[in-house]
Amino acid sequence: MLIILNDDKFSSFLEKITAFILAYAITNPGVNALRTPIYAEMVKLIKGENIDFCDHKFVAENTKNMFLNFVFYNSKPITKALLTWWAFHTPQQELTINSKYQIEHIFANNRTSDTLSEKDRESLGNKSLLESRINIRASDYRFADKKKYYLGQYQSKNGKKQEGTDIQELWQLANEKNDFTESDIAKRNETIICSFIEHLRDNDLVK
Repeated sequence: MLIILNDDKFSSFLEKITAFILAYAITNPGVNALRTPIYAEMVKLIKGENIDFCDHKFVAENTKNMFLNFVFYNSKPITKALLTWWAFHTPQQELTINSKYQIEHIFANNRTSDTLSEKDRESLGNKSLLESRINIRASDYRFADKKKYYLGQYQSKNGKKQEGTDIQELWQLANEKNDFTESDIAKRNETIICSFIEHLRDNDLVK
């Protein structure tokens, strides 16, 4: 039997279940922990019922605090997943399918040892997706130098300009700032996490 999916309903389902999985990875880490809530919603899907995660909604303030206290190491898959959500959460961000992304520390690694705590250095506020072709060159430069790479203004020794990033937020930061400081990290971290909590609320995943 051929089943034709309703595009709007399917899109809404994907948005809700993705938001839930991202949040649950922080509040209840581990693949096994996901089985109980996800299985129950899959049963509802088969029965044609609404996917609502009614028994597993998040408490906004508790969830926010867990995100704020989490150390987002690059080695953890949730880090890149949330940075991807944030990058493409920007309305102006175009979908790019031909780029390979790495995780960029905006505040350069070689500046952090004496000035930032590990939690701040590894927070979402200090990280972004960046094309690997740029990240390889720009990883340890100061922000004033990184701007040239982000904006495609870096000129190689043979006079050829390197292509800039497609990540719109990095373009905006590079155009608006001459430096990216500890206070910028804290402010951006708060913005990202609060935006994600609102995303959970928009998807009716908050009590």
